[in-house]
Amino acid sequence: MEQAVADAVALLRTAVDRDWEGVRAGRLEWECRRTAEHIASDLIAYAGQLAGRAQSAYLPFEISFDEGTGNTGVLDVIETTGALLAAAVRTAPREVRAFHPYPFRSANREGFAAMGVAEVLLHTHDIAQGLGLPYDPPAELCEDVLTRIFPHVQPAPGTPWQALLWATGRGELPGREPVTEWRWSNPLLIPAERLTLEGVAPASARDLHLGGDGGFEWVDGGPYEGTRQASGQVLKAYEEGTHRPEWGVYVLVRREDGRAVGAMGFHGPPDEHGRAEVGYDLAEKARGHGYATEALRALSAWALARDDVRQLIATIARDNVASQRVVTRAGFVPMDEDAEPAVTRGRERDEDLVAYELRGTQDHDGSV
Repeated sequence: MEQAVADAVALLRTAVDRDWEGVRAGRLEWECRRTAEHIASDLIAYAGQLAGRAQSAYLPFEISFDEGTGNTGVLDVIETTGALLAAAVRTAPREVRAFHPYPFRSANREGFAAMGVAEVLLHTHDIAQGLGLPYDPPAELCEDVLTRIFPHVQPAPGTPWQALLWATGRGELPGREPVTEWRWSNPLLIPAERLTLEGVAPASARDLHLGGDGGFEWVDGGPYEGTRQASGQVLKAYEEGTHRPEWGVYVLVRREDGRAVGAMGFHGPPDEHGRAEVGYDLAEKARGHGYATEALRALSAWALARDDVRQLIATIARDNVASQRVVTRAGFVPMDEDAEPAVTRGRERDEDLVAYELRGTQDHDGSV
């Protein structure tokens, strides 16, 4: 955040003697001055949401500038509001989430930071275009924004900055249709009784896959190897452009202390028959407390409440009795292997695996 703001302000200070009110900001309808004020407004709004732990709506306040404030003063305010957001991000506990409307009505500290950086990068670009200034922000900032709040956007040819401009309707890429409507996407959160299932963005998936903690505080013994493998699959799907954020991996975070105990998720989005496959694992120190059953019930209820899901499948090693107990306690029943062979995601049935299923109550037309 600090780097994005510092770079933007340093560039725009070279043009404070220009007329910002009489020049449109790039492709926007706003003038450059209005766009600069918007950057400050968004930064203070995000800081307020996160610091105030707003849960149901934006906090009812807005920023205003004193009459006669010049371009230099506007940039001073951008620096200040950027510092406030950075402080809010640094001091917010990892598990805290606050209201943001798109698309799942909340964001965590990483999400607010990424949205703030995106506002600075994109609107500085708009102003720079209007004023005829060259602007090329650091690739790592653009990459972080893309992998945190644009998980639904397939990585594009060219630089991360070119991809971010294209994804937000500000640029073109060879072989890609122009973007006319867009929203960023913070990870989904699914509540359970003692746990919260937190969706894993590609940025966190990459870190987990490479041996990091993904931004989570884990219990001893975590994350387990299955979590790292599943994160690798999320990263692969993202890079191939097939990742759908809500059908990826969720880290299971214990509410009592904010520590991650395991992961659960899907092997991909539901197929044309409305069938999706689930998988999970727990850190060794977290086993035997019913966490997996609780999480599976919550994830299953969320999935089967959707119109595009009719059946959930879990395939488990025949000798893994503990895991079979988890799925049966969550309502799954053994599949009839004669009536419906256990073939999932193109994998032939493995005699060492047993398949369980949980079906929804809706017919194809959505009626019960």
